[in-house]
Amino acid sequence: MPHVTRKWELFPGKNKFCCDGRIMTAPHTGVFYVTLGLIVGTSGLFFTFDCPFLATRITPAIPVVGAIMFLFVMSTLLRTSFSDPGVIPRATPDEAAYIEKQIVPSNPNSPTQRPPPRTQEIRVRGHPVKLKYCFTCKIFRPPRASHCSLCDNCVERFDHHCPWVGNCVGKRNYRHFYLFIVSLAFLCVFIFACAVTHIILLTRDDRQFLEAVKESPASVIAGVICFFSVWTILGLSGFHTYLTASNQTTNEDIKGLFTSRPGMEGLNPYSEGNVCSNCFFVLCAPLTPSLIDRRGIVTPEYAAERAAERAREQESRDTVIANNKSYGTVISQQPSMNGTAFTNEVNPAQVSNASQQSPMQQFQQQQQQQFQLQQNFQQEQVPTTPPPPPPPQQLAISHSLGNHLQHASGGNLHFSHAPGLPAVNGVRFGRRYAWGSRERGYLQHFVVRDGAFPLRPSRVKRLVK
Repeated sequence: MPHVTRKWELFPGKNKFCCDGRIMTAPHTGVFYVTLGLIVGTSGLFFTFDCPFLATRITPAIPVVGAIMFLFVMSTLLRTSFSDPGVIPRATPDEAAYIEKQIVPSNPNSPTQRPPPRTQEIRVRGHPVKLKYCFTCKIFRPPRASHCSLCDNCVERFDHHCPWVGNCVGKRNYRHFYLFIVSLAFLCVFIFACAVTHIILLTRDDRQFLEAVKESPASVIAGVICFFSVWTILGLSGFHTYLTASNQTTNEDIKGLFTSRPGMEGLNPYSEGNVCSNCFFVLCAPLTPSLIDRRGIVTPEYAAERAAERAREQESRDTVIANNKSYGTVISQQPSMNGTAFTNEVNPAQVSNASQQSPMQQFQQQQQQQFQLQQNFQQEQVPTTPPPPPPPQQLAISHSLGNHLQHASGGNLHFSHAPGLPAVNGVRFGRRYAWGSRERGYLQHFVVRDGAFPLRPSRVKRLVK
């Protein structure tokens, strides 16, 4: 029987798939196995040593209650770890090309074109919400969605990436994650109480405490593990209970979108109005189907789309590398002690290896190119009248800077300045700089730019006017 290729085999993200695409996990699951081992190991000690003793001395219901809680914890953990958190499919080549036509100007090489906007604004219950463009997935992310850098996917209602469960926590598995941490907190308290009860009952049988510990060391081990774990789990459960009651995500709470702005407290456009409605919406609303057809059969059209997408991504990477290599030599200036400046040629290949840039560096390179286009547009608007002479105070600042920069940086510097502004030794008078060290309170700042290409940092800080 010929092999049938399914869509999970061509999935563009970094997730791992098992059981023919039925199980979906994060690329790194080492911490998840630690979590699984702690839960299974501690519960195994409890069922092996504590349950038989407590079932005969107190009540047979203790093993039954413990088994129910353990099975519930394991089911919610596995459901959180092995399910789709709400991954948003990436745009097809046709969709990506259509979106690019909407946001990229018709002639991107024109110096008068401003950088295209990469956001869209919509209104949710009367409140403006910005939709950000994802350069990896080639889509405008829906509200509350975010891109996970570890899994390399955009996730609906992204909460956070949890290494303890080995998966992202999003719209489709948040309820299982919440039930997991709450039930795990109850299980830790239950096992700790049973272990302490076991030790206490042994001491009542005319035994010393040390003798009781030697007789049942497994109870001590399980009790210690639960004691040091329960505080973190209880705090995490309380925090997510607050998020559920207010219909927020961890990502939104960390950014302070609805709580840290002055006068904006409580203005959450996603809130249902009260605590009960928010809890019902987050935990009991109908579960949306998965947007990625993991076990779907790959058709020739789908395979052609994936091949075209990979070719387009490779072409984009090659273009970025070619643009980085086309800078050639960069003319830099280094002020000397007498206030004069001399030029020096610096090869950018010696500063940065453009062929080994990460996606974030490529994105920054694109932003720098867009910024250069905007600077060219502003330069065309500068009048041709000669600039007025600089004030004496600025001359003193520039002269002092030229005397000290050589010792501060120990390398080549070039200060770019806009046309129409007076400059001495290449220092732009539209901004004030100060030289110093980190020990004296000055921060390290990138001031060296030539053709939107940074050469090296120097200990120069811009002063507030």
